[in-house]
Amino acid sequence: MEMNIALLPGDGIGPEVMEEAVRVTRVVARRYGHKVEFAGGLVGAAAIDKTGNPYPDETHRLCMNADAVLFGAIGHPRYDSNPRAEVRPEQGLLAMRKKLGLFANLRPVFTFASLMDQSPLKNHLLKQVDFLVVRELIGGIYFGQPSGRSEDGGTAFDTCLYTREEIERIVDLAFGFAMERKHRLTLVDKANVLATSRLWREVTMEVSKRYPGVDTDYLFVDNAAMQIILNPSRFDVLVTENMFGDILTDEASVIAGSLGLLPSASIGLHTSVFEPIHGSYPQAAGKNIANPLAMILSVAMMFEYGFQMKDEAGLIRAAVEASVNERVGTPDIARGKTCSTRDVGEWIAGYIDNA
Repeated sequence: MEMNIALLPGDGIGPEVMEEAVRVTRVVARRYGHKVEFAGGLVGAAAIDKTGNPYPDETHRLCMNADAVLFGAIGHPRYDSNPRAEVRPEQGLLAMRKKLGLFANLRPVFTFASLMDQSPLKNHLLKQVDFLVVRELIGGIYFGQPSGRSEDGGTAFDTCLYTREEIERIVDLAFGFAMERKHRLTLVDKANVLATSRLWREVTMEVSKRYPGVDTDYLFVDNAAMQIILNPSRFDVLVTENMFGDILTDEASVIAGSLGLLPSASIGLHTSVFEPIHGSYPQAAGKNIANPLAMILSVAMMFEYGFQMKDEAGLIRAAVEASVNERVGTPDIARGKTCSTRDVGEWIAGYIDNA
């Protein structure tokens, strides 16, 4: 099979972890007889510096013409320290999601048996943790209009807006994933306070009738946040709106023991995007110490969800698991000797090549 993959390394550690993602993609493609072509584009602060636009038209065309997009990270400290900057790197990510129609963000949450001591949770809470958060990605308060500030700057406002159609398509997708997993789905909302959440609950109740084989329950977001810590193994598929999903997935990510471990996929109307959940981590940029595992596992998600190649995805995951078990790790997960970003990528590529 021929695969045309767009590479958007972005900012900070993005280029370094992307290099290892490309290394792993090449070796998997070679092993299974696929032809792969890469083309790079600008996004985030790197794009602002060169074009003034965090998601240039040229980058969008590149993504639209690709079979899949691998995305690194965006963000730069000079924008973090200037909250009133009119152009920000994060706007590039939001623009990409909106223009590509990426309405669903998939974030798996799982643990590595050999890294349980790295987690802030007690070991007995981590057994059998394996759930999927399905986050609506292009609606809600991040995109609602109107939003802005008063002329004197003393008042700010945002609008949370959802339509029945937006909710139904993401909930229906989440039920489909639940059917392939453990047949449990949890809607996370704030229906006791928010009108949008009451619509989410109403639509989910309607859609659930089409999936009688799925056990459906409903949690307020504050309770869900607590249950993710108290009893994370209770969950199978969680579906929620944009901002709640953003917050809860970052909370859930620490269960594994490092932000550098978990991947994500964003799927929808056009080209799907695969990226690690971590940020640009500018303090580590250029030091060859960033954990590439989340980026490499995002490659596994690309093979599985982007190209329906489960064998290839499974081999990548097996290689990552083996690297963790063999203590081939960057400083954030190292137990003893530390390895560089490149060391980890080369080890995993070698494992795949010799499997």
